[in-house]
Amino acid sequence: MFSGGAGSAYVSYYMVQAYGKENCKLFFTNTLWEDEDNLRFMDEVAEYVGLEITEILDGRTPEEVFFDMKYLGNSRLAKCSEELKVRQTLIYLEELRDVEKVEPILYFGIAPHEKHRRDDSHIKRLKNIVEENSSDMNIRKAAGIRSFYAHFPLEPIETRFPLIETLREDIDAKGIIKYEWGIELPRMYTAAVEAAKLEDNILAQKLVAKGINGFSHANCGGRCVRGGFQHYATLYAIWPDQYKEQEDMENRFREHFKKDVSILKKNGGPYTLKQYREDMELHGVEKYLFQPDDTIPCVCSFS
Repeated sequence: MFSGGAGSAYVSYYMVQAYGKENCKLFFTNTLWEDEDNLRFMDEVAEYVGLEITEILDGRTPEEVFFDMKYLGNSRLAKCSEELKVRQTLIYLEELRDVEKVEPILYFGIAPHEKHRRDDSHIKRLKNIVEENSSDMNIRKAAGIRSFYAHFPLEPIETRFPLIETLREDIDAKGIIKYEWGIELPRMYTAAVEAAKLEDNILAQKLVAKGINGFSHANCGGRCVRGGFQHYATLYAIWPDQYKEQEDMENRFREHFKKDVSILKKNGGPYTLKQYREDMELHGVEKYLFQPDDTIPCVCSFS
């Protein structure tokens, strides 16, 4: 299950070393919202491990899915992931069974720990707040994926998580890829660092000072609808143009269907990206940058 993430890139290398290229496939479901540097990264990793990428497209963007389904993806339910990633994966797996007469095993790059943890992770653990990129949360993700692929397909599909189950140490996948393989990581992982250096962005500098070098995952060019308040504050601070694209998309949906809906929720009701931007401009973006999100990312953010 190949993506623009460092974890899946390292697992692809691990698989080839363990089982041989002839028994491995790099499977990528493209949402058409991917950041262009993700695609560069994936091509370089594929060349390094010696496999071609099997790319599957539904053909729609997440916005087109929202319009077709008449449902705006949000921090709790993302039809875009269901249609563009999960459904395409299941179709492909059944084709492998029918056409190539093989029984597929899915490998995911979810890691037990992440090197880019926030500095306050120990406080979150003491307060029993599960951090998005913590060991606990990532093991929960793995359990959810395993349960899904055991029950949803026509026949159960085995899932494996080498970074959690097989390797005995916390692999610094990002360091290995950058310094041993010589491949630059996707810019989404270092977007705050680049903005701090190249644009003299004070907010980006504060993110870096807190140990936040970029986005926590590299999917959908920062426009993931499962992102919460902190994610979108980070997007506004680093890439305001992408934030505006998402704000405009949300507004187009609201106007077309005449529905008071939004990606974010506040006090149990709709809270649009336009409202959020205006609040950040009024009170200062920094107020929202370091508040932990309570949302759980969807399948497409498994890196």
